[in-house]
Amino acid sequence: MKTINCAIALFLFLAGGAQAATLAELQQQALQNRNLVKKYEAALDIGKKDESLAKSRLYPSLDISYTGNALDESSAFEDSENSVAVGSITWNLFSGFQDRYNIQSAQLSRTADALKLAGIRQDIQLNVALRYLTAYTSKASLQVARDSCATLRKIHADAENRYNVGLIKKNELLRFKVDLDNAVITEKKAQAELDKSIRLLRREIDGEVDAGQLTFSEFDQLPSLGESSDFEARMLQNRSELRALQELAAAANIRIKAAYGAMLPRLDITGSYRKYTDDFDLSGNTADEELRTQLTLSMNLFDGFGKYHRVGKAKRLEDSLRCDLAELESDLKAQLQNLFLDYGVSAENIGVAQSSIELAEENLRITRLSYREGLEKESDLLDAITSLSRAQYNFVSAKSELFANYFKITRAVEGF
Repeated sequence: MKTINCAIALFLFLAGGAQAATLAELQQQALQNRNLVKKYEAALDIGKKDESLAKSRLYPSLDISYTGNALDESSAFEDSENSVAVGSITWNLFSGFQDRYNIQSAQLSRTADALKLAGIRQDIQLNVALRYLTAYTSKASLQVARDSCATLRKIHADAENRYNVGLIKKNELLRFKVDLDNAVITEKKAQAELDKSIRLLRREIDGEVDAGQLTFSEFDQLPSLGESSDFEARMLQNRSELRALQELAAAANIRIKAAYGAMLPRLDITGSYRKYTDDFDLSGNTADEELRTQLTLSMNLFDGFGKYHRVGKAKRLEDSLRCDLAELESDLKAQLQNLFLDYGVSAENIGVAQSSIELAEENLRITRLSYREGLEKESDLLDAITSLSRAQYNFVSAKSELFANYFKITRAVEGF
């Protein structure tokens, strides 16, 4: 399946003027405005800093110090006032490859953070699409309620005329009025649902949306999908959450090697300069200078079994991440299969609902004619109106479910 072409038309009012926008543009606006994206971008920057910190251990360490000493009296070995200045540069030559492994681990962790950010961006785009779809569904439901209310108003007006000339009884007129009042209430509720859906869409994109400027012409064409097996392969290859766990598991494996590195010897080289004087400002008459180069080989023999525990911890962390990866892969496969199942059912329901609308419209037309001829009761006419409204609501519901599944399948394969 190609990347979803979300050309669902929208109109935004920004800065006092209307501006046309596609769904893709609204998604982009959400990606630019949402603090959730900025949060994960900050986490990605933190990962870059961690990588830089890991690399900093490859550079030499440069230190300087000054010490001033004051004694109550001079001794044979030390003046009463003296000072020592020391400058040293130390470079680690070998530490069991810990530095190299730590850098690799930091790089893999940063890649995982980037993949997490990509997943969050996909989630936000899906949520914008679903909020927009909810607005479409609410608007379509409102239109059904308005049509039903308009039909009942016409029938009620006709019933009043028939009552005034004595063709129907008052209880028949009252029955029409009760159904009309119920239709008015339903219309008001549908309007409230539309208003709420627009408010939620504003929240999702973190911007303004004028309900009167929204258009949904792209919903006139139903989407089409290929085989679910193709989508499963794409999902396993592209899904950010899976790839992030793979990177984290790889990073955990690298940390095992780094933990083993602590068991090996450490080799450092140090060059230092030391100056001793018999006063505090390093300008005394007596000065002792020393240049020294040191090569130090060290190895920890015992630290309370800490090294072994760190290795064991790193191994168990990798095992945990591998388990998470297997579980997530199984969950995503099951979810994708269910989405395709729901998509197929919704597609079939749309065809049934369309046929039901045609039958209900014809039934209403015949029933109205028969009622005017006195061949049908008012209850039959009201039932025909209710059947048409139910068929129209079923069509709106089936279409909404189909597009919702389509958007979710698109998200499953990182298609936004």
